[in-house]
Amino acid sequence: MQGPRGQQNPGDNIHETVGAYALGILDDAEATAFEAHLATCEWCGQQLDELAGMEPMLAALADLPASQGTPAIGESLAARPSPQLAERLVDEVSERRAVKRRRGLYLVAAAAALIIGGPLTVMAVSGGDSTTTASPGMAMATSPAKAAFDVMTDKKSATDPSTKVNAVVAIEKKDWGTHAVLQLKNVKGPLKCSLIAVGKNGERETVTSWSVPNWGYGIADAKTEQAKNPLYVHGGAAFTPNQIDHFEVMTFDGKRLVEVNV
Repeated sequence: MQGPRGQQNPGDNIHETVGAYALGILDDAEATAFEAHLATCEWCGQQLDELAGMEPMLAALADLPASQGTPAIGESLAARPSPQLAERLVDEVSERRAVKRRRGLYLVAAAAALIIGGPLTVMAVSGGDSTTTASPGMAMATSPAKAAFDVMTDKKSATDPSTKVNAVVAIEKKDWGTHAVLQLKNVKGPLKCSLIAVGKNGERETVTSWSVPNWGYGIADAKTEQAKNPLYVHGGAAFTPNQIDHFEVMTFDGKRLVEVNV
């Protein structure tokens, strides 16, 4: 596509934001950067002039649900730019729409974490680092797994006579199945493990998985508090509590560390 003086579109990223600028979906920093560029770029000024009067259509395009795809832009424009510019705008606005969706998902995930774990919670899996300081002088935060474990009343425990690993599993019934929280002690790494729910019908479901660092978790004679603290992890199974026969803590290579009967 030729510029106003026969120049070829340079194709730099800053030139590709003209459609988003016309649409008004750049954030403040992006808009400021583009305006500084626009003051010296004849090519972008021409593209912006071509887009005059198209903002309502572009806004509607940007807000379309992704499942509806992208309409044939050539048939929907009252003020029509060149075909190459039109197709580039479709791609640009679609990409900006995807970015907006991703930013929205990040915000939802952050909000959900705050709702579930509280404003200071930073970890769902906890052991030696089960608490953290948000800033000097602030209270220590408890992980969601440990917080749930502390208030749950239906708990079963076992210690394997061979591995000496101790496990306590707390369970509670949910509409979707069973919420299970594991407290694990006397386990050394490095290991990768899973908590498996075994049904009375013999079916097996993975509740959650985690890694054990070299220093381990719940080691009574450890030299650091990090290694002395138990591991807390939680997850869910589709089984209802009365459908579960037992839980197993298994390594990824198939070794059973401990079994807890329900």
